Amino acid sequence: MFRDLIPEFSLILSPMEAITNKPFRKICKKYGADILVTEFIASDALARDVKDSIIKMNFDKEERPLGIQIFGNNADSLIKAVSIAEKENPDFIDINWGCPVKKVAGKGSGSGIMNDIPKMIELTKAVVDASSVPVTVKTRLGYSEDSKPIVEIAERLQDVGIQAISIHGRTRAQMYKGEADWSLIGEVKNNPRMSIPVFGNGDIDSAEKMIEFKNRYGVDGILIGRATIGNPFIFQECKEILRGETPSIIPIWEKVEICKAHLDGLVELRGEKHAIFEMRKNYSGYFKGLANFKPYRLQLVTSVLYSEIENLLDQILNTYSE
Repeated sequence: MFRDLIPEFSLILSPMEAITNKPFRKICKKYGADILVTEFIASDALARDVKDSIIKMNFDKEERPLGIQIFGNNADSLIKAVSIAEKENPDFIDINWGCPVKKVAGKGSGSGIMNDIPKMIELTKAVVDASSVPVTVKTRLGYSEDSKPIVEIAERLQDVGIQAISIHGRTRAQMYKGEADWSLIGEVKNNPRMSIPVFGNGDIDSAEKMIEFKNRYGVDGILIGRATIGNPFIFQECKEILRGETPSIIPIWEKVEICKAHLDGLVELRGEKHAIFEMRKNYSGYFKGLANFKPYRLQLVTSVLYSEIENLLDQILNTYSE
Protein backbone atom coordinates (compact mmCIF):
# COMPACT_ATOMS: atom_id res chain seq x y z
CA MET A 1 0.00 0.00 0.00
CA PHE A 2 1.22 3.47 -0.89
CA ARG A 3 0.16 4.89 2.46
CA ASP A 4 2.53 2.50 4.22
CA LEU A 5 5.49 4.03 2.34
CA ILE A 6 4.98 7.60 3.49
CA PRO A 7 4.88 9.63 6.73
CA GLU A 8 1.65 10.98 8.17
CA PHE A 9 2.38 14.32 6.49
CA SER A 10 4.64 14.33 3.44
CA LEU A 11 6.91 16.93 1.87
CA ILE A 12 7.13 16.10 -1.82
CA LEU A 13 9.50 17.32 -4.51
CA SER A 14 7.12 18.17 -7.34
CA PRO A 15 8.37 16.62 -10.60
CA MET A 16 9.67 19.16 -13.12
CA GLU A 17 11.18 18.54 -16.53
CA ALA A 18 14.94 19.22 -16.66
CA ILE A 19 14.93 20.01 -12.93
CA THR A 20 14.12 16.93 -10.86
CA ASN A 21 16.86 14.72 -12.26
CA LYS A 22 18.75 12.29 -10.06
CA PRO A 23 21.46 14.68 -8.77
CA PHE A 24 18.90 17.26 -7.65
CA ARG A 25 16.52 14.66 -6.21
CA LYS A 26 19.31 13.27 -4.03
CA ILE A 27 20.14 16.73 -2.73
CA CYS A 28 16.47 17.40 -1.92
CA LYS A 29 16.29 14.07 -0.10
CA LYS A 30 19.34 15.07 1.96
CA TYR A 31 17.52 18.22 3.05
CA GLY A 32 14.27 16.53 4.00
CA ALA A 33 12.05 15.71 1.00
CA ASP A 34 9.94 12.69 1.97
CA ILE A 35 8.77 11.60 -1.49
CA LEU A 36 10.55 11.96 -4.83
CA VAL A 37 9.26 11.55 -8.36
CA THR A 38 11.25 11.39 -11.60
CA GLU A 39 10.92 13.89 -14.40
CA PHE A 40 7.93 12.95 -16.52
CA ILE A 41 8.57 10.36 -19.21
CA ALA A 42 6.59 9.89 -22.40
CA SER A 43 5.08 6.42 -22.58
CA ASP A 44 5.61 6.38 -26.35
CA ALA A 45 9.31 7.14 -25.86
CA LEU A 46 9.69 4.31 -23.36
CA ALA A 47 7.96 1.94 -25.74
CA ARG A 48 10.46 2.96 -28.43
CA ASP A 49 13.40 2.51 -26.04
CA VAL A 50 14.52 6.16 -26.34
CA LYS A 51 17.80 6.50 -24.46
CA ASP A 52 17.06 9.78 -22.66
CA SER A 53 13.77 8.40 -21.38
CA ILE A 54 15.41 5.23 -20.11
CA ILE A 55 18.02 7.32 -18.27
CA LYS A 56 15.30 9.35 -16.56
CA MET A 57 14.05 6.22 -14.79
CA ASN A 58 17.36 5.52 -13.07
CA PHE A 59 17.52 6.21 -9.35
CA ASP A 60 19.51 5.22 -6.27
CA LYS A 61 18.17 3.38 -3.23
CA GLU A 62 18.61 6.39 -0.94
CA GLU A 63 15.96 8.21 -3.00
CA ARG A 64 13.15 5.92 -1.85
CA PRO A 65 10.23 6.18 -1.69
CA LEU A 66 10.35 7.19 -5.34
CA GLY A 67 7.87 7.08 -8.18
CA ILE A 68 8.46 6.97 -11.91
CA GLN A 69 6.12 9.43 -13.63
CA ILE A 70 4.72 8.63 -17.06
CA PHE A 71 2.41 10.44 -19.46
CA GLY A 72 0.59 9.57 -22.66
CA ASN A 73 -2.88 9.24 -24.14
CA ASN A 74 -2.85 5.71 -25.50
CA ALA A 75 -3.64 2.65 -23.41
CA ASP A 76 -1.22 0.33 -25.22
CA SER A 77 1.78 2.64 -24.82
CA LEU A 78 0.92 3.43 -21.20
CA ILE A 79 0.67 -0.27 -20.36
CA LYS A 80 3.97 -0.91 -22.15
CA ALA A 81 5.55 1.96 -20.21
CA VAL A 82 4.38 0.45 -16.92
CA SER A 83 5.97 -2.87 -17.84
CA ILE A 84 9.28 -1.16 -18.65
CA ALA A 85 9.21 1.14 -15.60
CA GLU A 86 8.52 -1.73 -13.22
CA LYS A 87 11.85 -3.30 -14.18
CA GLU A 88 13.50 -0.39 -12.34
CA ASN A 89 11.61 -1.43 -9.18
CA PRO A 90 10.07 1.94 -8.27
CA ASP A 91 7.91 2.27 -5.17
CA PHE A 92 5.02 3.56 -7.27
CA ILE A 93 4.00 4.72 -10.74
CA ASP A 94 2.69 8.27 -11.07
CA ILE A 95 0.52 9.32 -14.02
CA ASN A 96 0.90 12.91 -15.15
CA TRP A 97 -2.56 14.25 -15.95
CA GLY A 98 -1.44 17.78 -15.10
CA CYS A 99 1.22 19.12 -17.49
CA PRO A 100 -0.28 22.17 -19.27
CA VAL A 101 2.35 22.84 -21.94
CA LYS A 102 1.09 22.81 -25.52
CA LYS A 103 3.33 20.03 -26.85
CA VAL A 104 1.90 17.69 -24.18
CA ALA A 105 -1.64 18.90 -23.44
CA GLY A 106 -2.26 19.76 -27.09
CA LYS A 107 -1.93 16.06 -27.94
CA GLY A 108 -4.41 14.98 -25.27
CA SER A 109 -1.79 14.02 -22.70
CA GLY A 110 -1.10 15.76 -19.39
CA SER A 111 -3.90 18.16 -18.50
CA GLY A 112 -5.17 17.94 -22.08
CA ILE A 113 -6.97 14.76 -20.98
CA MET A 114 -9.24 16.92 -18.80
CA ASN A 115 -11.27 17.65 -21.93
CA ASP A 116 -12.22 13.97 -21.94
CA ILE A 117 -12.79 12.79 -18.36
CA PRO A 118 -14.16 9.35 -19.35
CA LYS A 119 -10.95 8.66 -21.29
CA MET A 120 -8.89 9.90 -18.32
CA ILE A 121 -10.62 7.39 -16.07
CA GLU A 122 -10.36 4.61 -18.66
CA LEU A 123 -6.62 5.10 -19.19
CA THR A 124 -5.97 5.38 -15.46
CA LYS A 125 -7.78 2.09 -14.87
CA ALA A 126 -5.67 0.47 -17.59
CA VAL A 127 -2.48 1.58 -15.83
CA VAL A 128 -3.74 0.46 -12.42
CA ASP A 129 -4.73 -2.95 -13.77
CA ALA A 130 -1.34 -3.37 -15.47
CA SER A 131 0.79 -2.28 -12.53
CA SER A 132 2.08 -4.46 -9.70
CA VAL A 133 3.05 -1.37 -7.67
CA PRO A 134 0.78 1.41 -6.37
CA VAL A 135 -0.39 3.96 -8.93
CA THR A 136 -0.85 7.64 -8.10
CA VAL A 137 -2.02 10.61 -10.18
CA LYS A 138 -0.95 14.23 -10.46
CA THR A 139 -3.55 16.50 -12.03
CA ARG A 140 -5.19 19.94 -12.01
CA LEU A 141 -8.57 21.42 -11.04
CA GLY A 142 -9.91 21.12 -14.59
CA TYR A 143 -9.34 22.34 -18.09
CA SER A 144 -10.67 25.89 -17.87
CA GLU A 145 -12.18 28.42 -15.47
CA ASP A 146 -15.71 27.24 -16.25
CA SER A 147 -14.82 23.56 -15.84
CA LYS A 148 -13.25 22.49 -12.53
CA PRO A 149 -14.66 19.01 -11.84
CA ILE A 150 -11.76 17.91 -9.61
CA VAL A 151 -13.98 16.72 -6.73
CA GLU A 152 -15.79 14.29 -9.03
CA ILE A 153 -12.58 13.36 -10.86
CA ALA A 154 -10.80 12.50 -7.61
CA GLU A 155 -13.65 10.20 -6.57
CA ARG A 156 -13.66 8.42 -9.92
CA LEU A 157 -9.88 8.02 -9.96
CA GLN A 158 -10.03 6.57 -6.46
CA ASP A 159 -12.78 4.21 -7.58
CA VAL A 160 -10.55 2.72 -10.32
CA GLY A 161 -7.75 2.09 -7.86
CA ILE A 162 -5.26 4.95 -7.57
CA GLN A 163 -3.67 5.13 -4.12
CA ALA A 164 -2.98 8.89 -3.86
CA ILE A 165 -3.75 12.06 -5.77
CA SER A 166 -1.73 15.26 -6.12
CA ILE A 167 -3.67 18.32 -7.20
CA HIS A 168 -2.22 21.52 -8.63
CA GLY A 169 -4.59 24.35 -7.79
CA ARG A 170 -4.81 25.75 -11.32
CA THR A 171 -6.60 24.82 -14.52
CA ARG A 172 -4.86 23.85 -17.74
CA ALA A 173 -5.85 27.22 -19.24
CA GLN A 174 -4.11 29.08 -16.41
CA MET A 175 -0.80 27.37 -17.10
CA TYR A 176 1.29 28.80 -14.22
CA LYS A 177 -0.34 32.24 -14.16
CA GLY A 178 -2.46 33.78 -11.44
CA GLU A 179 -2.85 32.31 -7.98
CA ALA A 180 -3.42 28.64 -7.24
CA ASP A 181 -6.91 27.98 -5.86
CA TRP A 182 -6.51 25.67 -2.87
CA SER A 183 -10.17 25.79 -1.88
CA LEU A 184 -11.06 22.96 -4.27
CA ILE A 185 -8.04 20.95 -3.07
CA GLY A 186 -9.49 21.33 0.41
CA GLU A 187 -12.89 20.15 -0.85
CA VAL A 188 -11.32 17.00 -2.24
CA LYS A 189 -9.49 16.32 1.01
CA ASN A 190 -12.61 16.92 3.12
CA ASN A 191 -14.89 14.89 0.86
CA PRO A 192 -16.10 12.03 3.09
CA ARG A 193 -15.91 9.66 0.11
CA MET A 194 -12.15 10.12 -0.19
CA SER A 195 -9.95 7.66 1.70
CA ILE A 196 -6.65 7.95 -0.19
CA PRO A 197 -3.96 10.58 0.58
CA VAL A 198 -4.62 13.96 -1.01
CA PHE A 199 -1.61 16.17 -1.71
CA GLY A 200 -1.74 19.85 -2.60
CA ASN A 201 0.45 21.78 -5.03
CA GLY A 202 0.79 25.38 -6.15
CA ASP A 203 2.46 28.60 -4.95
CA ILE A 204 4.22 27.09 -1.93
CA ASP A 205 7.36 29.22 -1.81
CA SER A 206 8.30 29.18 1.88
CA ALA A 207 8.16 27.03 4.98
CA GLU A 208 5.72 29.50 6.51
CA LYS A 209 3.30 29.13 3.61
CA MET A 210 3.66 25.35 3.74
CA ILE A 211 2.56 25.18 7.39
CA GLU A 212 -0.23 27.70 6.79
CA PHE A 213 -1.70 25.66 3.93
CA LYS A 214 -1.20 22.37 5.76
CA ASN A 215 -3.22 23.65 8.68
CA ARG A 216 -5.85 25.44 6.59
CA TYR A 217 -6.66 22.66 4.14
CA GLY A 218 -5.72 19.51 6.07
CA VAL A 219 -3.95 17.85 3.15
CA ASP A 220 -1.83 14.74 3.65
CA GLY A 221 1.19 16.35 2.04
CA ILE A 222 2.39 19.30 0.03
CA LEU A 223 4.35 19.34 -3.21
CA ILE A 224 6.92 22.07 -3.68
CA GLY A 225 8.03 22.77 -7.23
CA ARG A 226 9.43 26.00 -8.61
CA ALA A 227 10.50 27.25 -5.17
CA THR A 228 12.99 24.37 -4.94
CA ILE A 229 14.96 25.45 -8.02
CA GLY A 230 18.40 26.27 -6.65
CA ASN A 231 16.86 26.03 -3.20
CA PRO A 232 16.73 22.44 -1.92
CA PHE A 233 17.17 23.95 1.54
CA ILE A 234 13.45 24.77 1.62
CA PHE A 235 12.78 21.17 2.69
CA GLN A 236 15.01 21.57 5.76
CA GLU A 237 13.21 24.82 6.59
CA CYS A 238 9.86 23.03 6.27
CA LYS A 239 10.97 20.18 8.52
CA GLU A 240 12.18 22.66 11.13
CA ILE A 241 8.96 24.65 11.13
CA LEU A 242 6.93 21.42 11.37
CA ARG A 243 8.90 20.70 14.56
CA GLY A 244 8.08 24.16 15.87
CA GLU A 245 11.60 25.46 15.30
CA THR A 246 12.79 28.65 13.60
CA PRO A 247 14.15 27.79 10.15
CA SER A 248 17.94 27.79 9.98
CA ILE A 249 19.98 30.23 7.93
CA ILE A 250 22.09 28.27 5.45
CA PRO A 251 25.71 29.53 5.50
CA ILE A 252 27.38 30.56 2.27
CA TRP A 253 29.96 27.77 2.45
CA GLU A 254 27.15 25.20 2.48
CA LYS A 255 25.34 26.82 -0.43
CA VAL A 256 28.53 26.80 -2.49
CA GLU A 257 29.29 23.21 -1.52
CA ILE A 258 25.82 21.98 -2.52
CA CYS A 259 25.83 24.04 -5.71
CA LYS A 260 29.13 22.39 -6.69
CA ALA A 261 27.76 18.95 -5.82
CA HIS A 262 24.70 19.65 -7.98
CA LEU A 263 26.87 20.69 -10.92
CA ASP A 264 29.16 17.68 -10.52
CA GLY A 265 26.17 15.35 -10.39
CA LEU A 266 24.84 16.81 -13.62
CA VAL A 267 28.25 16.45 -15.28
CA GLU A 268 28.27 12.77 -14.33
CA LEU A 269 24.71 12.29 -15.56
CA ARG A 270 24.62 14.43 -18.70
CA GLY A 271 28.19 15.38 -19.57
CA GLU A 272 29.91 18.72 -19.07
CA LYS A 273 28.26 20.67 -21.91
CA HIS A 274 24.68 19.76 -20.99
CA ALA A 275 25.39 20.13 -17.26
CA ILE A 276 26.69 23.68 -17.64
CA PHE A 277 23.60 24.66 -19.61
CA GLU A 278 21.10 22.94 -17.30
CA MET A 279 22.70 24.39 -14.19
CA ARG A 280 22.16 27.99 -15.28
CA LYS A 281 18.57 28.13 -14.06
CA ASN A 282 19.71 27.22 -10.52
CA TYR A 283 22.23 29.91 -9.61
CA SER A 284 19.71 32.63 -8.74
CA GLY A 285 18.11 30.27 -6.23
CA TYR A 286 21.33 29.12 -4.61
CA PHE A 287 22.56 32.66 -4.06
CA LYS A 288 19.32 34.58 -3.62
CA GLY A 289 19.69 37.58 -1.35
CA LEU A 290 23.42 38.10 -1.74
CA ALA A 291 24.24 41.79 -2.15
CA ASN A 292 25.78 42.83 -5.46
CA PHE A 293 25.55 39.30 -6.84
CA LYS A 294 24.48 40.31 -10.36
CA PRO A 295 28.00 40.39 -11.90
CA TYR A 296 28.71 36.88 -10.59
CA ARG A 297 25.38 35.61 -11.87
CA LEU A 298 26.03 37.03 -15.32
CA GLN A 299 29.36 35.20 -15.49
CA LEU A 300 27.86 31.95 -14.20
CA VAL A 301 25.10 31.88 -16.81
CA THR A 302 27.39 32.78 -19.72
CA SER A 303 30.41 30.63 -18.93
CA VAL A 304 30.87 27.51 -21.05
CA LEU A 305 33.80 26.02 -19.13
CA TYR A 306 33.53 23.91 -15.99
CA SER A 307 36.85 25.29 -14.68
CA GLU A 308 35.55 28.86 -14.98
CA ILE A 309 32.38 28.04 -13.05
CA GLU A 310 34.36 26.25 -10.36
CA ASN A 311 36.61 29.31 -10.01
CA LEU A 312 33.59 31.63 -9.85
CA LEU A 313 32.01 29.56 -7.08
CA ASP A 314 35.27 29.78 -5.12
CA GLN A 315 35.28 33.55 -5.61
CA ILE A 316 31.70 33.75 -4.34
CA LEU A 317 32.66 31.77 -1.27
CA ASN A 318 35.63 34.01 -0.54
CA THR A 319 33.74 37.25 -1.20
CA TYR A 320 30.70 36.49 0.91
CA SER A 321 32.55 34.73 3.73
CA GLU A 322 34.44 37.90 4.61
